Amino acid sequence: MKSVNHHSKLSRILVSSLTFLFVFLISFSVNAQDVDVERQKAGRKLFNANCASCHKLDKKSTGPALGGVEERRENEWLKKWIRNNVELRASGDADAIALYEEWGQSNMTAFPQLTDQNIDDILYYTTVGNITGGGSAGPTGPTGGEPVDPAPKWLIWILAAAIVVAFLIIGNLLKTVSELKGAPKTPGLLGQAAEVWEGVKKNTFLHVLFVIFGALITAYVLFGTLFKVGVDQGYQPVQPILFSHKIHAGDNKIECQYCHSAAKHSKHSGIPSLNVCMNCHKNISEVAEGTQVVLEEGGRVVGKTELDKEIAKIYEHVGWDKDELKYTGNTKPIEWVRIHNLPDFAYFNHSQHVTVAGVKCQKCHGPVEEMEELYQYSPLTMGWCIDCHKETNVDLKGNEYYAKIHAELAKKYGVDQVTIAQLGGKECGKCHY
Repeated sequence: MKSVNHHSKLSRILVSSLTFLFVFLISFSVNAQDVDVERQKAGRKLFNANCASCHKLDKKSTGPALGGVEERRENEWLKKWIRNNVELRASGDADAIALYEEWGQSNMTAFPQLTDQNIDDILYYTTVGNITGGGSAGPTGPTGGEPVDPAPKWLIWILAAAIVVAFLIIGNLLKTVSELKGAPKTPGLLGQAAEVWEGVKKNTFLHVLFVIFGALITAYVLFGTLFKVGVDQGYQPVQPILFSHKIHAGDNKIECQYCHSAAKHSKHSGIPSLNVCMNCHKNISEVAEGTQVVLEEGGRVVGKTELDKEIAKIYEHVGWDKDELKYTGNTKPIEWVRIHNLPDFAYFNHSQHVTVAGVKCQKCHGPVEEMEELYQYSPLTMGWCIDCHKETNVDLKGNEYYAKIHAELAKKYGVDQVTIAQLGGKECGKCHY
């Protein structure tokens, strides 16, 4: 009877410990996922469409960082500022005037079309940020453009806690078994650790368990690494001529399609010819006084003298004599380094997105008007494209061809507006054929 009682004690200890571990893992997982995913996605979509060109969540850009902005400003004040900041300043609001002065009296675009729910969703997104580890395209940074660690931090903490709890359970069981056999109680933590280690070395079941656990961890790391192969997000090669998109598209407000005119009617956006450059640089052989480019790598500042030499490189390649103001006929191509490159088995048509869908360049390429040196802003993975198709509604304005199809699909899916994915945007043959 004594032996049975002791076995019952062991069972109770084991069951209690496992129950504690299970409850701990469930509660941790629930707390980690306590985010309204649909609202976060709606807020992210609105943020990217209206705010991302001037704001980031984690650092200053054209405007202030918006991460956690509701902790600094009241909700009602933010709604008034977002809808019409000029009207709010005119009312004499001290905070609005101070913010206007702080950012060099730069007028922010008014968004009177945004509803209270729209603004609340945007503010919710600025509070929770991106959900790491979610989405088939892989997780992204606060603005949707910067890669983050594919392993969720909460999962790592759960695994670490599970290992610690498992060792405590094993140590407690071995200690109890040892005492049942008549051994004296093991004093001190080091003694218990030594006993646990001896028990682990002799326990075949634990050996098998550790092998399985190691295999699962190895598979997780291996597949996580393999899924990053070919994803060149953040790729920023050194170009033969320093071309600043910030100066051209940002400061001088040159439209993207003035240089990349093929994007409207072709599969490719095209590399602008040097003749396009010479439309302006026939008369602009030097940059304005005080113009400078700050390169992110090392924070190197390129001033007027060096920038004038970059313009001279264009003259050299196009064969332009700036003193005689005529072409010499001696030309040579510029060997630009390609940044964005899809696999050969993936089909993408710029005109379908730019002309038909009306997608802005910044949607995929990021705030190019702020980039001194261009880099790959988005991951360009299949999952990233599919997520966009699932979130984007079909634009039916002036498009009667889709009207009947849209009505039938809207009825089928029980929605007011059909997404690109519901219209066939997830079919394999759209991009792979």
